Amino acid sequence: MERIGFIGLGIMGKPMAQHLLAAGYSLTVLNRSRAAQDELVAAGAQAGASPFDVAQHSDVVITMLPDSPDVEQVVLGSNGVLDGLRAGGLLIDMSTIQPSVARRIAEAARAKNIDALDAPVSGGQVGAQNATLSIMVGGSVAAFERAKPIFEKLGNAERIVHVGDAGAGQVTKAANQIVVAVTIQAVSEALVLAAKAGVDPAKVREALLGGFAQSRILDLHGNRILQRNFQPGFKTKLHRKDLAIVLDTARELGLALPATANAAEVMNAVIAHGGAELDHSAMVTVLEELANCQVQVSSK
Repeated sequence: MERIGFIGLGIMGKPMAQHLLAAGYSLTVLNRSRAAQDELVAAGAQAGASPFDVAQHSDVVITMLPDSPDVEQVVLGSNGVLDGLRAGGLLIDMSTIQPSVARRIAEAARAKNIDALDAPVSGGQVGAQNATLSIMVGGSVAAFERAKPIFEKLGNAERIVHVGDAGAGQVTKAANQIVVAVTIQAVSEALVLAAKAGVDPAKVREALLGGFAQSRILDLHGNRILQRNFQPGFKTKLHRKDLAIVLDTARELGLALPATANAAEVMNAVIAHGGAELDHSAMVTVLEELANCQVQVSSK
């Protein structure tokens, strides 16, 4: 089995690394804060001293980091992954970053005879914990096939998809984040409309789940809204960051995405009201304030 380095043990990265360790992979880990790293070391992983050190001890390095600048620093920076990974190695970035950055990293890796994949995920903390993530992959077919046994320890085998060349995985993740954000806003508006009209939002959701409006977001996030459960499965500040990537990419392409821009502004308002750490379903709270009513389960 290939030796794996894993950099970034946050809300998503830690359970992903734990799955790889449980599957028997030799694992070297590195994280900015020590608690998660120490937990993995206690379970049998090795501690890395730097991105360079992690790469030196690995055949495959996985990064799972917050944003494009973090990935650029860890991978391309001084004492970074590409300085330590040997020719023939494989870099898999599973963060959500700008497609242009993913392509730049792939070019830098290729110059050192290293394969690179951009492989962002969807499924949130629950998907990471249950190893049911959807994984959307950009890069060469050969690198994808090499990485597939690793991906299968992290995600749903039916939803591990090679979508194209370098950057294609990030474009796909951007598309995913558009659909999720706009749908959460649509569900929120529907339930606020019901509440303002004096109709039980829980009954409205139940009825919609049986029709053409049915969706996983109406099911799961609609229930979060009804239960006022905004503990994060995916934080608003992270989704807002993802929408910034979407809109930056759209500007590069000369593309108008009005619904996405509107959803980003709603998330901005949630953050301005102190909700950065709340689940992205907290978008409803801004709409409730505008409507001067709250979505809640009827007491009847």
